[in-house]
Amino acid sequence: MAIRVGIGLGAVIVVLLVLILLQPSTYRVERHATVAAPVDVVFDQVEDFRKWGPWLPWAKLDPQMKTTFGGTQGAVGATYAWEGNDDVGSGRMTVTAIKPNERIDIELAFIEPFASKADNGFTVEAAGQETKITWFMAGTNDFMGKAFCLFMDMDAMIGKDFEKGLADLKRVAEEAAKAPKPADAGTVNAAAPQ
Repeated sequence: MAIRVGIGLGAVIVVLLVLILLQPSTYRVERHATVAAPVDVVFDQVEDFRKWGPWLPWAKLDPQMKTTFGGTQGAVGATYAWEGNDDVGSGRMTVTAIKPNERIDIELAFIEPFASKADNGFTVEAAGQETKITWFMAGTNDFMGKAFCLFMDMDAMIGKDFEKGLADLKRVAEEAAKAPKPADAGTVNAAAPQ
């Protein structure tokens, strides 16, 4: 009897290993939004990590999350590090490439709850009077990542967060586009009767 149980357990383990090894070795998550704001206004919200708070979906999961910014924001080498509760873990983002008003590439390094790296970033392009923004993340799956994929769909899991973040980013950028610029405010005041 013990031999049959051992053989059955061994067969289950072999099948599980084969299923894990057959999982994709790479992943890509991508979501888009159309924003009623000029390209430069939308890009301004993603090129400076200090502006991410109002729209970053994970910031809402831990309002006490500690964040640290380094380097020159809006430039290659700018960093954003975070340390939070179990919902957000800890990690660091570093800008690796930037093409103003077109694309920003970010290396995303998770430290906790598990160590991993991914390529992350945004592209923006004019869409008539609006701007199309794309948020993407891509990476490779090691053995543990492939095992994770058996139980969780990375696109569905991360995609929902991207959708929430882009909806909030849209709101923030559209409000910024409607706000009077300092030069405009001065012009209006100068024209006002004394």
